[in-house]
Amino acid sequence: MGVRSLEHIGIIVRDLDTVADFFELLGFECGERAVVGGEWADRVNGLAGTEVEMVFVTAPDGSGAIELSRMISPASVEEPAVLPADALGLRHLAYRVDGLEPLLKRVRAAGYGLVGEVVNYEDVWLVCYVRGPEGIIVELGERLDV
Repeated sequence: MGVRSLEHIGIIVRDLDTVADFFELLGFECGERAVVGGEWADRVNGLAGTEVEMVFVTAPDGSGAIELSRMISPASVEEPAVLPADALGLRHLAYRVDGLEPLLKRVRAAGYGLVGEVVNYEDVWLVCYVRGPEGIIVELGERLDV
């Protein structure tokens, strides 16, 4: 037996409020906040003294859950890097949207911008990368052929 389904993706952030607000701006639904920690968290994370404030954000259809976590302890020491879209590692999350242009107006009004530009891909998708807080990149795609 192997992988069955995607449960969620975890992102460690420094400013939980700002990052959660960004995902809500995109249309995600924000769950209840929780603080977790203790021996089980230490064991699964391979850390000592783990305490995390977290919140789940999900797409309106319930898919694509993201666990946003702020380390209370041990404190993260690295500053988030604003890396280019071709940096090694997990670089973006992709979500289908309705009304890309109105959404981008809200994104820009909130002070966020595009990594590149909005592209029409073969008259099937209108697609772009948006850079949010802490260097997080979200791909937004609107289907044109439906």
